[in-house]
Amino acid sequence: MDGAAERPKKTRKTSWKKDPKAVREDILTIATEEFAAHGLSGANINEIARKTSTSKRMIYYYFEDKEGLYCAVLERIYASLRRSEELLDVAGLSPVQALRCLVEATFEAHANAPHFIRLVMIENIHNGEYLQKSEFIPKLNRSIIDKLEDVCARGKAEGVFRDGADALELHWLISSFSFYNVSNRPTFSASFGEAIFSEQRQADLKERATDMVLAAVVIGHDPKSWN
Repeated sequence: MDGAAERPKKTRKTSWKKDPKAVREDILTIATEEFAAHGLSGANINEIARKTSTSKRMIYYYFEDKEGLYCAVLERIYASLRRSEELLDVAGLSPVQALRCLVEATFEAHANAPHFIRLVMIENIHNGEYLQKSEFIPKLNRSIIDKLEDVCARGKAEGVFRDGADALELHWLISSFSFYNVSNRPTFSASFGEAIFSEQRQADLKERATDMVLAAVVIGHDPKSWN
């Protein structure tokens, strides 16, 4: 018998032909983990290909090169965070309730998105170079500012927000503590222990952080969580 006939035939990775959208998502999922763990320079395309259902050649087919894949990962993870904010319907809430809802949601969204935090930290190392190349992310990020501008306008019109209440400043303030809570957890824990990251202490921090924001713009706000 011909020995070649006895050897099992090598199977080619052809799943991309069956469902290219699913394969693309698989690549982005694995690439997000790799870039978040190792950064742009440290992530290995061969390793990403090994962990997916496709090949290095197909990764380049979809994303052109490593930097193209990295940019696609950034756009995808920003879209995921913004999407969770867009799902919040605060138009029917009072300005104070709406702002509280947005602050709490942002705190929770950051806490549940460690890959997002890591990738933003990495992009800051690159001075935002790849973020600036994206035409999609700036438009995407505009949605949360629009939402805060509406809340501020309603709050001022009703006489419950200070005249100086500014949407961009509010977003900076809200993002700062929400981001720090995740980005600096390793060094904070190494210095002071893990106690503040328990479920109860995190809930307390979220409430205090929300009160800090409300106290900055809401006239006569009484931060009850500080009592």
